[in-house]
Amino acid sequence: MAQCEQFTTPVDAVVSRMRALDAALPERDGIAVFNRVYLTVTEAVDRHIDAGGFPDARAAITLDVRFAERYLAAVDAVADDRRPPACWRPLFQLRRHPGVRPLQFALAGINAHIGHDLALAVVDACRTLDCEPADLEDEFDRVGDLLVSLEERIREDLMPGPDLLRIADPLTHLLGSWSLERARDATWSAARALWALRRLPDVAEGLAERLDAVVGLAGRMMLTPLPD
Repeated sequence: MAQCEQFTTPVDAVVSRMRALDAALPERDGIAVFNRVYLTVTEAVDRHIDAGGFPDARAAITLDVRFAERYLAAVDAVADDRRPPACWRPLFQLRRHPGVRPLQFALAGINAHIGHDLALAVVDACRTLDCEPADLEDEFDRVGDLLVSLEERIREDLMPGPDLLRIADPLTHLLGSWSLERARDATWSAARALWALRRLPDVAEGLAERLDAVVGLAGRMMLTPLPD
């Protein structure tokens, strides 16, 4: 698992970068759909930090920026004709597919970012702050709570109308097959395992690669084109 360079980008700069992407990308582009969702989440975290909603603001900012930078690094990789992590490849490959619905794009991005990036961001933040994952658990949980609170709104905004969402609609079954709360719990376990293995870099790298591949496979299934 390659260690990232130390990020010094404040949350406001991360938000500005996402806003620039939002302005530049076509509305229906799959990356644009996820970016709008993630921008909403990051703005909410930023407001929560400014309001003193985190016990340790420095830890919250470090985790939030490390987390966001992994998504932005994937965007930069594709822009530079480099391969992004496996967890992001399905979304970039299918971002313009007319048979993939906006909610699928949003969930696939959340799956990649929560299922893979967040675990590595916890490790990155622990290295930066010279702390243990347990020291970041409050910040991790509070960010996760914000994500869960926004999930319902995301689904409401992107869900087809009731006349389109029938019990036999494949999207109905897709929505029931993935849970943000379960993904968050699995990510915390993965982060703790990666941190415990930090003195065995080959083993840690192998675990991170497998996590990347598994999350990417789940994302590819989420993006299965669906009939209208």
